[in-house]
Amino acid sequence: MKEIVILGSTGSIGTQTLDVVRNNADIKVTALAAEQNIEKLLEQIKEFAPKLVCVYNKDKAAKLEQIILENNIKGTEIVSGMEGMIACATIENAEMVVSAVVGMVGIRPVIEAIKAGKDIAFANKETLVTAGHIIMPMVHRNRVRFLPVDSEHSAIFQCLNGEGDNKINQILLTASGGAFLGKKRRELEDVKVEDALKHPNWSMGRKITIDSSTMVNKGLEVIEARWLFDVPVDNIKVVVQPQSIIHSMVEFEDGAVIAQLGVPDMKLPIQYALYYPYRRYLSGERLDFSKISAISFKEPDMDTFKGLKLAYDAGREGGSMPVVFNAANEKAVSLFLDKRIGYLQIADIIDKCMEEHNNIANPSLDDILLIEQEVYKRIDGFKQYNR
Repeated sequence: MKEIVILGSTGSIGTQTLDVVRNNADIKVTALAAEQNIEKLLEQIKEFAPKLVCVYNKDKAAKLEQIILENNIKGTEIVSGMEGMIACATIENAEMVVSAVVGMVGIRPVIEAIKAGKDIAFANKETLVTAGHIIMPMVHRNRVRFLPVDSEHSAIFQCLNGEGDNKINQILLTASGGAFLGKKRRELEDVKVEDALKHPNWSMGRKITIDSSTMVNKGLEVIEARWLFDVPVDNIKVVVQPQSIIHSMVEFEDGAVIAQLGVPDMKLPIQYALYYPYRRYLSGERLDFSKISAISFKEPDMDTFKGLKLAYDAGREGGSMPVVFNAANEKAVSLFLDKRIGYLQIADIIDKCMEEHNNIANPSLDDILLIEQEVYKRIDGFKQYNR
């Protein structure tokens, strides 16, 4: 029986991980963590009976604790805050932590889980983008597995299986193009939140769906791939592939290109990470090549979707610049979802924050968390972006 922890259990990746657990009798959920969705957590507690559950919001944690007492649910302890997240990530007997929280809140729990010798199934790209220089050396020192769950990075990981020390020439990171593929900047001036949340291929959370539409998500994935696969940023090329059939490719120095294909279904990379290096049967739709009329490719439009260009800039500069890129995007997307700024202002805010930042070459964890808060405060002070 394999025991796992899911950080971010009420989100898109978390709930799909639990779908995988339902279909496999040899996985036990030992701990769950979420920000504040106690209704969904209560359902998960009743079904999976975890020993420990963290609600990051302390008031919501107290409310959930009262509910489980009233319902006479035994065997589950409720904790809260960052200490609670870390307690879940380091709980005894769990072999693997699925990190599926959104944002930089996932950094400390992942670091502590690695120190505790836990394998990591990783879907929290912001953590690696901002602290990859801290986390990847720890992974190697502690000899734990760090297995990507994002479909693109899982695809790259699968393409590299069995290749040993064969030299990578470039990584071809595919992108669907999001909700506004083919649009020009002038056509996006009046985009509404509801429009940006309509992804053509994938079902994801609100924040990541907005990030996909701006192509900031692909930029984050470029920086993430730089750390996961130890490849320079300029050797990672984004290729728009609207059908979302090819999930990513690797080109080797002899010119051979290996690709991973499949239907757009996150349960495949999730299950692959949980059982690596073994594959198991997974129910669901299969690619029918007789019905695929074409697979098309395009260059990304970095003038219209300048968030992707800014990601490359941040990745090349390194140091604390990716922290600024990530934090500015998190704040800007939040403002857009609250309908306080326009769609195009998301990238403008990121650009301005990066321009004003004095880069730190090798930021500590404390530096990273401080810079995040400084960026948030700086954006609060941008009068033109607060209406």
